[in-house]
Amino acid sequence: MSTSIDPESLAARLGTANYPPVQAWKPSIKGEMALRITRDGEWMYQDSPIQRPALVRLLASVLRLDSDAEYYLVTPTEKLRITVDDVPFLAVEVEQTRTNSHQSLIFRTNVDDIVAADSEHELWVARGSQATGPLPYLHVRAGLNARITRPVFYALADFACQHRIDGQEFLGVFSGGAFFPLECTG
Repeated sequence: MSTSIDPESLAARLGTANYPPVQAWKPSIKGEMALRITRDGEWMYQDSPIQRPALVRLLASVLRLDSDAEYYLVTPTEKLRITVDDVPFLAVEVEQTRTNSHQSLIFRTNVDDIVAADSEHELWVARGSQATGPLPYLHVRAGLNARITRPVFYALADFACQHRIDGQEFLGVFSGGAFFPLECTG
């Protein structure tokens, strides 16, 4: 996918994000917040879009998915449940990097997370409805996923190749030493 961000600068940012330790926090105050993340990645507070990208990034940094399959904004003292229509993030950009014979696919999300698909950050395709078609996803961090946008999914097709797994041919992509089929898995 052609963008103004070069792959080397994306690769340099990998793993540099410093997120709060939300998984370790056990707040005593629990509640709900009128915050909703729509399927198209819009962050809404009381049905109005949040216009400040920096605020969205801040909120995303304290987002957690708990074992009850609910999403929460978490601080050391408070845990507020929010609504997420599908997944909290969108993968809006992908760049391919090559070192020797290894390829990495580096994604940028709508909240500026930089993630390379690999065995810890898997890419998969779920079966959508007839209207939506296949739904590709990427694991971002700590149980939080991004839906890969249609243009980025089409860009992945440019990097795709055939690969045999257990005697069966799959169309997919290699990244970080792992192969990810671009076909529906469920």
